[in-house]
Amino acid sequence: MVKIRNIELGEFPLLLAPMEDVSDPPFRALCKQHGADLMYTEFISSEGLIRDAAKSVQKLDIFEYERPIGIQIFGSDIESMIQCAEIIDQVKPDLLDINYGCPVKKVACKGAGAGLLQDIPKMVRMTEAIVKATSLPVTVKTRLGWDDDTKYVVETAERLQDIGIEAISIHGRTRKQMYKGEADWTLIGEVKNNSRMRIPVFGNGDIDSPEKAVEYKNRYGVDGIMIGRASIGYPWVFNEIKHFMATGTHLAAPSIQDRVQACRDHLEMSIKWKGMQLGINEMKRHYTNYFKGISHFKEYRTKLVSSFDLDEILGILQYIEAHADEFHFALASDNN
Repeated sequence: MVKIRNIELGEFPLLLAPMEDVSDPPFRALCKQHGADLMYTEFISSEGLIRDAAKSVQKLDIFEYERPIGIQIFGSDIESMIQCAEIIDQVKPDLLDINYGCPVKKVACKGAGAGLLQDIPKMVRMTEAIVKATSLPVTVKTRLGWDDDTKYVVETAERLQDIGIEAISIHGRTRKQMYKGEADWTLIGEVKNNSRMRIPVFGNGDIDSPEKAVEYKNRYGVDGIMIGRASIGYPWVFNEIKHFMATGTHLAAPSIQDRVQACRDHLEMSIKWKGMQLGINEMKRHYTNYFKGISHFKEYRTKLVSSFDLDEILGILQYIEAHADEFHFALASDNN
């Protein structure tokens, strides 16, 4: 049984990665429904939360059915991160996660996220201060290093454990790689197999099939897997991996009707949480993903992303559902 403090996560938990503009409550609800064992919010700016910025405060919204749920924060100023942790303590999530992995320029080049990989002593000081400031279990998400010459994650993970973090998730790329190339899990395996490590170690990066999840579980010995991009528009990935691990067989892929229903549920929850206009606008990024791999879908995708009228969008989804036999799943090269 994998545990973070007193939170039981099962024998081999599957985690939903924190993804900006993706891992909001509507999306998390679908991932929870389809088997995610532990989820994290979108990352929250410590400075934004202290300033009471509306977008940052809204990201604190968590719901009982999501538990266990972690709130993730990022920042470059230690005192601001302490204040942020104290605010989050009052919200009572199950975990507090520190983002030391975000590679985007506006975060990393300001000394936050993966930017802290250039200053490991500061990362350790910041983490220790946050651990002391909160009653919550503190976890960390990070990368292998800043670049190929600074892959210090084995030593860094040990140092972070020694000052009190209770789990670590590691993305198998450097900051310089961003999301390019193939994730290298070799060092993730070294962290897990370091005899001094006592906390759960979760691997992240490129897990996009049940077969790969099983292969990496067996090869690297991690305690669980964190899934990000493979879940976008495809929340079924969690239960598909669990089923394959348990039986060695595949669940039936979601049908067109299943995809329409998930898309409809996502849209309705998005509107309920964000309001009509923003809820409709922010769903536009998801339509392509829900219907990825379906041939002859371009016309309907265009209609979905160009419409601002809820009744019209629901009508398009209803038409797709009713005419599911007109579509078929194609190879990516055939998808239009």
